[in-house]
Amino acid sequence: MINITQLEPGRIAKAKAGFTTRQVDVNAIATLLTGDIKPESGDLVLVRVDSIGQHERIDQVNGRKAIIFTGDELVLCYGNRYAPDQFEAEIPDDLSPCHLAAAGGLAAKVLSQHAKIKSPTAVTPIGLLGDQQGKRVNLADWALPATNYIGQRPCTIAVVGTSMNSGKTTTAANLINGLAKSGMKIGAAKITGTGAGNDVWLMHDAGASLVLDFTSVGFATTYRATPKQVQDILVTLTNYLAAQSVDVIVLEIADGLYQDETSALVSSPTFRQTVDGVLFAAGGSLGAAAGVEWLHKHKLPVLAISGLVTASPLAAREVVKATAIPVLDLQALRTESLNLFARAKAVELPPLVFSSAVPVSGSLMTMQE
Repeated sequence: MINITQLEPGRIAKAKAGFTTRQVDVNAIATLLTGDIKPESGDLVLVRVDSIGQHERIDQVNGRKAIIFTGDELVLCYGNRYAPDQFEAEIPDDLSPCHLAAAGGLAAKVLSQHAKIKSPTAVTPIGLLGDQQGKRVNLADWALPATNYIGQRPCTIAVVGTSMNSGKTTTAANLINGLAKSGMKIGAAKITGTGAGNDVWLMHDAGASLVLDFTSVGFATTYRATPKQVQDILVTLTNYLAAQSVDVIVLEIADGLYQDETSALVSSPTFRQTVDGVLFAAGGSLGAAAGVEWLHKHKLPVLAISGLVTASPLAAREVVKATAIPVLDLQALRTESLNLFARAKAVELPPLVFSSAVPVSGSLMTMQE
């Protein structure tokens, strides 16, 4: 049996809402649903914080990271999480106590965690959120509709990597910054992953005119989404960006090439038809070489390699020797952005003529994943 009660005026406004809920019209929320309910991906839930663990803050819709206190009420979205450096988590079968599985505002039951992080922040669901009629509200209710784009598609560059925290977001942001300072209009999107404000705000700050992500089309996370759903996210977001008359589109694909959703997307005909060139972010030389081999196997042109491997000039030289592909640190990503753009637009890749193919400073990547 499902129980429906009216929410007290102002209760939702007082709660701390996660970034994943950013598309939701809070004025549509009017009821609280309790009882025998099986949550679904994207359902909004009001929870009470029981104990503070790994996540001491929540990324809010406005970009502010609010400190969480025991007893706080949060507005989260149910969703699965795949994060090798943090948590593996899944949507529970009922409204029993679970966890804040991601700072962006994800409610899930943690199954496993990285050995170096704290136990997850524990929460108890108070109830699913519903509309005036008592119908549960879901992120999908505010999703951008599928759309077609008629016209010449802008040059599209995707950033993929070896794993979580290999430097993908930072690579994308520095490419965006270089292109923006060259006078180009850039659209950016994060296609897969878990909803997180840091990634979107960083690409905005780097100079992108418009930044979208999978939350824009009704997904709090893409873990365990079907291959068709993930490909539809790619097509819908790139079509919306193209319609804004941007000169170039920069995409970030979360996690590593071996992660199920990432692998299925990047190896798909849809991806090959959408993307003109790839930047590969790697943590080390062996991962970089293996990643390039994987991408070439799937007929994807690799423009350059970046990521944490650029912290070591020795490792960068190993990569160049193994792959014959330039390795670009943060400064080189910015200064060579037009060269990368030109190579991506070319039908056949021209000879490598980068002015800074191997980083000489060994500058560290600042992680934003």
